[in-house]
Amino acid sequence: MRNSKLIMVGLLLAVLSLCKTNSLACNEREKHALLRFKQSLTDPANRLSSWSLTEGCCGWAGVRCDNVSGRAFELHLGNPEDSGKSTLIGKLSPALLELEHLNFLNLSLNDFRGTPIPSFLGSMSSLTYLNLWGASFGDLVPHQLGNLSSLRQLYLGGNPGLYVDNFRYVNFTHSLTVLSLPSNNFGNNIPNWLFNLSSLLVLDLSDNSLLGNLSFLSYLDLHRNKLNGPIPSQLGNLSSLSYLYLRSNELYGTLPRNLGLLSNLVALCIGNNSIEGTISEVNFAKLSKLKYLDMHLTSVVFNVSHNWIPPFQFQHIFLRGCKLGPEFPAWLQTQRFLQTLTLQNVGIVGTVPKWFWMWASNIQTIYLGYNQISGNLSEVLINSTNFVADSNRFVANRILDLSNNALSGELGHCLMRWQSLTHLNLGSNNLSGEISESIGSLFSLRALHLHNNSFSGGIPLSLNNCTVLGLIDFAENKLTGSIPSWIGERTHLMVIRLRSNEFFGDIPQQICRLSSLIILDLANNRLSGSIPRCLNNISAMATIPSAIDDKFSTLKFIIYLGYQEDYLGYREDLILVVKGRKSTYSSILPLSLNLSRNHLMGRIPEKIGGMKYLESLDLSNNHLSGEIPQSITNLTFLSYLDLSYNNLSGRIPSSTQLQSFNALDFIGNPELCGAPLLKNCIQNEGPQGDENVEGSERSWFYIGAATGFIVGFSGVCGALLCKRAWGRAYFKFLNNIKDRVYVVTALKWSWVCYHFRRYHMISLGCLRGCNQEGREERGGGES
Repeated sequence: MRNSKLIMVGLLLAVLSLCKTNSLACNEREKHALLRFKQSLTDPANRLSSWSLTEGCCGWAGVRCDNVSGRAFELHLGNPEDSGKSTLIGKLSPALLELEHLNFLNLSLNDFRGTPIPSFLGSMSSLTYLNLWGASFGDLVPHQLGNLSSLRQLYLGGNPGLYVDNFRYVNFTHSLTVLSLPSNNFGNNIPNWLFNLSSLLVLDLSDNSLLGNLSFLSYLDLHRNKLNGPIPSQLGNLSSLSYLYLRSNELYGTLPRNLGLLSNLVALCIGNNSIEGTISEVNFAKLSKLKYLDMHLTSVVFNVSHNWIPPFQFQHIFLRGCKLGPEFPAWLQTQRFLQTLTLQNVGIVGTVPKWFWMWASNIQTIYLGYNQISGNLSEVLINSTNFVADSNRFVANRILDLSNNALSGELGHCLMRWQSLTHLNLGSNNLSGEISESIGSLFSLRALHLHNNSFSGGIPLSLNNCTVLGLIDFAENKLTGSIPSWIGERTHLMVIRLRSNEFFGDIPQQICRLSSLIILDLANNRLSGSIPRCLNNISAMATIPSAIDDKFSTLKFIIYLGYQEDYLGYREDLILVVKGRKSTYSSILPLSLNLSRNHLMGRIPEKIGGMKYLESLDLSNNHLSGEIPQSITNLTFLSYLDLSYNNLSGRIPSSTQLQSFNALDFIGNPELCGAPLLKNCIQNEGPQGDENVEGSERSWFYIGAATGFIVGFSGVCGALLCKRAWGRAYFKFLNNIKDRVYVVTALKWSWVCYHFRRYHMISLGCLRGCNQEGREERGGGES
């Protein structure tokens, strides 16, 4: 019994030793090499904390060893979180060369600080997998990588600092099956050696600056380059081609007809090129696996028969700008798995067929804008809703864009069943009636566009239920009533456009609570009262513009595609009136406050300068009075300002920003003066102000002189009284001075008197002599 227990214990120890064979059999040379490799890195998250002398290297994090030899053959050191917290920082150590059996090296999403890819990697002949994706490498790609004869997969994408001086000398091995080089700086011609990679299955050269033509491979991604010329017809001979991405290049000409022979094609993306010509059933004859079609922003014309049945089942269609009309394409109703339908500006005229709305009820995104679609919208929604109710299917609609058409009728009460909608755009149609209370049942709604219609009545109270609403655009309707105070509770609101309606009453103070607000346009209504003084509390208008852009981007809706494009973003377009004209904005919005053409009174808020990142301010055509607050000079980002036609007075505050605007921006304020107006403030206020200043300066001069005399006289008298010796000497000195002055004055006076008498006597003697001579002469004449 005892022997049997010993045997069991021995077997257990043997099993445990086998389980730990990796850690026990670690190669010492490789262990020290890995430790030297670790020393060249900074590990802020301690991902390599297990790498120590006390443990076998085969048990270290990211290290994989052969179960028999114990030699390290894989290093999994990619950043698992795709964030800076777990990033390894530093440079690669040549100690890796001592890992002679290493065939897998993953260093993706770390930070090697723009250092070059080490040329010694080209000497690691056992490598079959090398992943340096997004690892912040820079400089020249070493041509030594072409020596890796066993390499199967190479990932160098996401390193914008990488470049090649001549792509011809970077000759990768023929054994490659995956070559991923997107988002680098490879501005060059397509190299000839690329056509010799006979084992290549996946090639990604997207988002570079490559020039030339390419006509090979089963997975071809060349979008966002500068490829020019027609699409090579040789592509139609590649029977294995499944994914073709040529979007956003400079391609032109017609679509090769033999592309319809690619029976394995799943995704065809040629949008945003100058492709033209007509497409018929022949072009799609054998594309039975096609699920993704992108021809947006091309001039392709679809010419298919009315009863055409496509061989494929689309999931995503992007045909914006193509020509499908004037009739609605009937072949769409054969597509049962569609998730995204983009038919903007495709020339459709007339009513949407009844089958469309029932068929489209399960589509996530529907774009039908910029056509000439007409019909009663309420009937459309009723048909779709009844279909959903009868079939008990879940409505998957997220985005409904029917803007810029000719739809008429009322909105009705049929929105209750569309609770999954996040974006609803019915702008620029002929819709009328009141906005239905059923709008409040769209609990997930984030953006609501009803602009440029003929809606009447007030803003429905039920809209308060849409708690995540970020955009309200009711501009250019016939809405009336007051702006509801509960709007200040919708703290996600970034855009409020209520311009060109008939709203009246005060602007609610609660609007100041909307800390995310970046667009407030209440122009051309009948609003009265004063501008809320608390507008400076809208913190979004006091933050840096980049943070604002990020906030507005939260209105995007992301659609997962499952192909090369991992997602599709729904972009919000917004029409704003800036500088007196309409402009369309999307990702970058100017921070704007427009309260013009109302009946607002009172002063401009003193703290308006707190909205320091405001870019457009229009308060024109109101009854505002008082002076322009000095704080307005803090609006250094202001590119548009209009304060014209109010009752403002006083001097326009001085700043480089304000004086750069046109005088027309201040016109219509009779009591306003100063640049840029021609009316000079000095003519009206200057003289009086100068007199006041001069009188004030004269008064202070007299006060200062009198004070100085009193202080000086008191000082002298005080010294004489306190020091008697000084007093006696001082007065003795004064007596001496007095005596001297008296003597000098007496002598001078005596001298003057003496000379005066003498001069007088001489003058009298001369006068007497002259008189006597005259008498003698008269006497001689008589005789």
